[in-house]
Amino acid sequence: MSVERIDVRGPRFGAALTTVVLAAVLISGSGWLLAFQALVFAVGAAAGVQRSPYAWLFRVAVRPRLSAPTGFEDPAPPRFAQSVGLFFAVVGLVGYVAGPQWLGLAATGCALAAAFLNAAFGYCLGCEMYLVLRRTVG
Repeated sequence: MSVERIDVRGPRFGAALTTVVLAAVLISGSGWLLAFQALVFAVGAAAGVQRSPYAWLFRVAVRPRLSAPTGFEDPAPPRFAQSVGLFFAVVGLVGYVAGPQWLGLAATGCALAAAFLNAAFGYCLGCEMYLVLRRTVG
């Protein structure tokens, strides 16, 4: 069985957009903006990271302007990372909508930190969690 490999730059681009959106959520306190990001995470988790809105934007607007990809990766770890991001976004939404406010701030801050690590340094915490779970569970 052949696994569809993805350009490693795509998830990093998505992480950069996610970083901007989550920073805007923390600055504005906008539950609606966090709901949008949760939807992006949900699409990436359910349909695959290569089918998320940010991946579409990368494919259509960014990748054509770049040189040919030199690195590819299995989409499973980034897809799992989208699920982790979705979890934190949903917890954040609960905090912003139902309270306590600090829960929204903390969950959004955690998701922002993870997205920033990926965008700035190429280190995907959710991907690393996936690999640890694979080794542990089998």
